[in-house]
Amino acid sequence: MAGPRKREHWGSSLGLILAMAGNAVGLGNFLRFPVQAAKNGGGAFMIPYFISFLLIGLPLMWVEWTIGRRAGVLGHSSTPGAYETVWRHPIAKYLGIMGILFPLIIVTYYNYIESWCLGYSILSAFGQLPKMPALAESGLAHVLKPFADFLAGYQQPHTLAGGQIIIPSVACYAFFIITLVINVWILSMGIRRGIEVLAKIAMPILFLMAAALVVRVFTLGAPVHPDQTPLAGMAFLWEPQWSALLNPSVWLAAAGQIFFTLSLGFGAIITYASYLEERDDIALNGLTTASANEFAEVILGGSIAIPAAVVFFGLAGAKEVASGGAFNLGFVTMPAIFSSIPYGAVFSAFWFGLLFLAGITSSVALSQPIIGFLVDEFGWSNLRASLYLGIFLFIFSHIPIMLRGALDEMDFWAGTFGLVLGATVEVILLMWLFGSERAWEELHKGALIRVPRFFMYITKFVTPVLLVIILLAWTVMDIITPAIKTMASQGLAGWFKGFIGAGIGVWSARLFMLGAAIFFAWLVKLAWTGRQIQINGGES
Repeated sequence: MAGPRKREHWGSSLGLILAMAGNAVGLGNFLRFPVQAAKNGGGAFMIPYFISFLLIGLPLMWVEWTIGRRAGVLGHSSTPGAYETVWRHPIAKYLGIMGILFPLIIVTYYNYIESWCLGYSILSAFGQLPKMPALAESGLAHVLKPFADFLAGYQQPHTLAGGQIIIPSVACYAFFIITLVINVWILSMGIRRGIEVLAKIAMPILFLMAAALVVRVFTLGAPVHPDQTPLAGMAFLWEPQWSALLNPSVWLAAAGQIFFTLSLGFGAIITYASYLEERDDIALNGLTTASANEFAEVILGGSIAIPAAVVFFGLAGAKEVASGGAFNLGFVTMPAIFSSIPYGAVFSAFWFGLLFLAGITSSVALSQPIIGFLVDEFGWSNLRASLYLGIFLFIFSHIPIMLRGALDEMDFWAGTFGLVLGATVEVILLMWLFGSERAWEELHKGALIRVPRFFMYITKFVTPVLLVIILLAWTVMDIITPAIKTMASQGLAGWFKGFIGAGIGVWSARLFMLGAAIFFAWLVKLAWTGRQIQINGGES
């Protein structure tokens, strides 16, 4: 293992905040949030959403900033080393594997989705997307069919092995390669000259594009029906449906959205915070980052897609669109809407352009934990680590690209279940094993604001309980209940047959994730063995 090397630091507070905001502001702000809000009662969703923000989001944000800055001062940029700085136990570094494993799994498919946004933005600018047929009695499906067909032709024009193997279009694959190269290039430039410069350019443009789209949506009027206005769409999102508050799934969806939107539990915030100086503020910066993300999600993300869908398809149509999921909203419905308004190609290019910028600022953040791990623990240069990561991603991204079912399997274990597991571990490590009083003191080193002390008790007692509840609920809903239903209808043999016969894509994803976990465990052991040899050699 290489000896100590000079660590990078952020060039400015503005660059730090924009980079942290870029990490948090991703595709989910503009696609997942409006879908979740529409599917879970509109205004009723917002109440548990903001409660979850106060009881889970903000506390975890400060937890990750605190762990990250402390780790950086002690020479670590990734969670294996970071966890060991708050809990001096041999198992700590292995728990930290989650903070490099989960973001790596996510970025393996996230770059591909991000590349769709780049491709669609360019295709929109050149007028290559379909046109929306006239609204007809045949319904919403008829209107959106040309766009659904175009998306299918873009992503998977050909299939093999009974549909289990997907062959993407040439354009789709080319934009994936371009996106991957851009990511690797930015990462190779390091924190200050790469990620910070990207954030300073991309985030202002993203907010300007989003603001332009909000203005355009609110000037649509009522071209289809007098009752179908942008304000009707906003009313749906903001008028509470109190009965929905009695539905536990609404609360679970709201809490889950907070995780996705703030990028909690991934390890990326810890890595970014590790490039701070010891007396740099994290209390106000953490709050500012979270607030910027909420502005992007609630004010901007909530004011584009759903209000526009209500204008053209009515409230029932907007709910139907939301039930089709985030990709249906973003890549089918929104292009249809833009195709029917003046200068629609420009606004469509803006829409997919802002999605691409939101995606790339998040994907470099997801990639940086493994870069930091290789640089700090093995002494690699940013360039070398970035090139090796690029090769790794190029090879293994073909699993979610070409194998049906792989992306969903990876997204569940790493992007859903894994992030809550990771967040639960880190809050216990900091608030219980490191100590809440020490953690509170660490948070306020160089702080520009004083966080109310009751947040310490929320973070120590309330947040971990809520995390465990979410973890158990998702386990029951997504793993145990489906298994029980299958066993009840088909018996144990039927369940086992379904488990074994899940498909090439699902099993490839499972083996990839298992292999990656074992590989990272070996890397951590190798790094710490090398460190011990170096220490012993120095003592002799």
